[in-house]
Amino acid sequence: MKRLFLIFSLSQLLFLSPMQAQRADYRIVPLPMNVETDSAHTFTLRPEVGIAYSEGCEREARFLQEWVKQATGIQLRLAPNDSRAAIRLMLKTGDTPAEAYSISVGKKGVELEATERVGLFRAAQTLRKSLPCGPTDHIDLPYTHIDDQPRFAYRGVLLDCARHYFPVSMIKRMLDVMALHGCNQFHWHLTDDQGWRFEVKALPRLAPYGSVREQTVIGPNAGIYDGQRYGGYYTQEECRDLVRYAAERHINIIPEIDLPGHMQGALHVFPNLGCTGGPYPVRTMWGVSREVLCGGNPETLDFLRTVLGEVCDVFPSPYIHIGGDECPKDRWRKCPKCQAKIQELGIQDDGRHSPEDQLQSYINREVEDFLSERGRSLIGWDEILAGGLSGNSIVMSWRGTKGGIEAARQGHRVIMSPNVFAYIDHPQLKDVAKQPRTIGGYIVSASKIYSFEPLIPDSLSQEEQRHILGPQANLWTEYIAYPEHAFYQLLPRLAAMSEVQWCRPEQKDFDDFKARLPRLEKVYDLMGLPYCHAVE
Repeated sequence: MKRLFLIFSLSQLLFLSPMQAQRADYRIVPLPMNVETDSAHTFTLRPEVGIAYSEGCEREARFLQEWVKQATGIQLRLAPNDSRAAIRLMLKTGDTPAEAYSISVGKKGVELEATERVGLFRAAQTLRKSLPCGPTDHIDLPYTHIDDQPRFAYRGVLLDCARHYFPVSMIKRMLDVMALHGCNQFHWHLTDDQGWRFEVKALPRLAPYGSVREQTVIGPNAGIYDGQRYGGYYTQEECRDLVRYAAERHINIIPEIDLPGHMQGALHVFPNLGCTGGPYPVRTMWGVSREVLCGGNPETLDFLRTVLGEVCDVFPSPYIHIGGDECPKDRWRKCPKCQAKIQELGIQDDGRHSPEDQLQSYINREVEDFLSERGRSLIGWDEILAGGLSGNSIVMSWRGTKGGIEAARQGHRVIMSPNVFAYIDHPQLKDVAKQPRTIGGYIVSASKIYSFEPLIPDSLSQEEQRHILGPQANLWTEYIAYPEHAFYQLLPRLAAMSEVQWCRPEQKDFDDFKARLPRLEKVYDLMGLPYCHAVE
């Protein structure tokens, strides 16, 4: 009995004793611009600590409260007007960039300062990622002062939901992941030959029928199909819900309606918009279809204005992406309507651009004027350079960096997204057999992404470099059908891209990045995210 009593007493002492203190570490991903730390002194974060915040910043305070509890189990209290609260999220006056922020940890607690709410959100994310992950009742925060702001204003990620449809719940998780990595532009690829995923109320048959393909090819266009009908689209209310969700996390959603190619999903419903009249089944295999919108049919522009008008109504984004890539001109060369339109416009072969390339530029300009009237800027893949381009368009360079360099030299704004550095649907490990099937035959490893320099200093002058808005990672989904696979492809390569987007070149060191990555991977674990554990 004495022995049992002793064991019971010891177990009670162990249960009642405080948990061992854990320590914060400000060496996070992406690495802040400037961190000065006094490791000899610490402030202790405990459950009784309150969070005060400036008027209008309750959402950022609640996010911080939620993240601390998720990581450590510590429940901080919101104390908006308590000047004695140990954590303070404060808006200040000044002319610093909107996303710039500072964090000070000292004897009196933790102060997060910025001139705008988005800066406080970035500061709260930095504090979140600095915390240890695991249950505890107190955390030691070394005294520090952090000054930080992103290198590039545009920090994007693309998700292709046309080849495979992903539920709204998955897209919200992706937006959370983007926010964790400091990204601020979600490029949403909504339409393609294999499916039209955006509801257009003026064209009620378009999404229900254009989103459904009869089956899907198995493997790399091997001629074998699964025999299963596949579909799904997003209602406008679902899109508006995602716009709100993203905005709360200071992310802008850029919708893409790919035109005039990659349109077989729409042509299935409206065969009169094609050059041959169809029929056009929703495409069941991957690759580029030669069936495109008829460039000489006046109904084509009416269709595009109707669609893009509703896109503008749903998405407040200052940017609307129109694709413009991979538009074969086979049909246009033989189409009487297209050739008549070329004659009507007085288009001649100028030796650099074919008449058909210039016809596509005509369509692009008409669409650009339509979007400009609504206060929006057009983004297109680098193919939109062919045939000439107006000054207000933005070029997204995907076929390497050549298109982006040319566009910047012409004075156009540029987003760098070269496939050799930024296409995260490609394999990430040298041993392809150890990873799920992906498109393409070359490796885009984390180290490859990390080595990317978007400003191309060897090819662009400092003046021309000012046209580079920022880089973007792209996740195409021909061979990615499930959310788990999508996140596996995304992570941790997005962490590598986040340092390309956020950090100055002199800060970057891949070995140091790998040393900091395990702390971020613990956050992935807390969020229940699949990811690739090998980093090459």
